[in-house]
Amino acid sequence: MLVTQNVVVDHTRGERRDTLDQAWAEFLAACGLLAVPVPNHPAAVDLLTAANAGGLLLTGGNDLAAYGGSAPERDAVEACLVAAAIERGLPVLGVCRGMQFLLHRFGATLEPVTGHVATEHVVETGEGPRMVNSFHRWGARAGAGPLRVTARAADGVVEAVAAPELRVAGLMWHPERNAVADARDVALFRDHLGVGSCAR
Repeated sequence: MLVTQNVVVDHTRGERRDTLDQAWAEFLAACGLLAVPVPNHPAAVDLLTAANAGGLLLTGGNDLAAYGGSAPERDAVEACLVAAAIERGLPVLGVCRGMQFLLHRFGATLEPVTGHVATEHVVETGEGPRMVNSFHRWGARAGAGPLRVTARAADGVVEAVAAPELRVAGLMWHPERNAVADARDVALFRDHLGVGSCAR
């Protein structure tokens, strides 16, 4: 599956670098998926066809440009990738910043949130409460457009969304940051991305 990347600026070398935490490759392998990182360049959209991609993962990292972020090239590429994936009927899954991107795309308003950076907290899901990690400064209080809320924190911040008819979903926690992959996250990825059963 195609995996978007964070933009990191190396001021000493005058470089804007695309980066991806190696933990993503390990977590996606646990899900039976191969991570194919895509550059923050317009040509990346062609990879949806050229790589015969089975889906799109929007990872965390940079704040959205609309909320003070400094990686407008990433926003532009992800906008094209999401539009192309939806048009082709490919599954899209956004994590943290990726979910924020989806919320913003469908018209939600993000706001600064407190108590959600470098911590763990309980979220209420349709399958009951669960403890998740949290690393975000921005959040939403409601879904938008076709995105319905599927998990929420005690303070009302939306923690997961889904639009099954578009094959789009998002979550605010980072499954790749757990020392051991949580079976619920693995199942969520496999179910959403249509991965057949296989042993890890």
